[in-house]
Amino acid sequence: MSKTIPYFQWRAQYAAQIIARGGVLAYPTEAVWGLGCDPFNQNAVQRILTIKGRDMSKGLILIGSKPAHFGRLLRSLPPDQQACLTRSQASDRATTWLVEDEQQLVPCWVKGQHTSVAIRLTAHPICAALCEAFGGALVSTSANPAGMPSALNRLKVQRYFADRLDYVLSGSLGCAARASQIIDLKTREILRA
Repeated sequence: MSKTIPYFQWRAQYAAQIIARGGVLAYPTEAVWGLGCDPFNQNAVQRILTIKGRDMSKGLILIGSKPAHFGRLLRSLPPDQQACLTRSQASDRATTWLVEDEQQLVPCWVKGQHTSVAIRLTAHPICAALCEAFGGALVSTSANPAGMPSALNRLKVQRYFADRLDYVLSGSLGCAARASQIIDLKTREILRA
């Protein structure tokens, strides 16, 4: 007996193939539409920075659906920090954590001018399915040109970026009223409430 794959998971698998080939796509996240790609593909990351008009020095957020998607970056964290990350995934408010990259595991084109990397464990079904299908973390930056409001629907994504994307992964935004909060994992300082 064959197992039927839910439609959104099939689309996530298709989108992950595009990412693996160096593609750039748009997808819904917890609060706004995002742009994503393979963080280790410099050309793909540069395409996102170019179409957004974003300065590389600012850095980008990475998302994953489980700690293993971030590889060795999280393995050396103290248990209390690992637990904090895991707990935040089940929270009502999406949280992006700044994690020190002491071993230089994340490329400079993702971190920008920072020594830390911004990561989020996502529970959003489409984001999670996309990370699972890709088998790792993805770049996740708001789908908007620099200085413009974040896209809240697919139509706005298409108006902003027209044919400059390789794929748009349809779906619904999560229930979050605003973008994720940003907290330094080590100091617990809130950088964006």
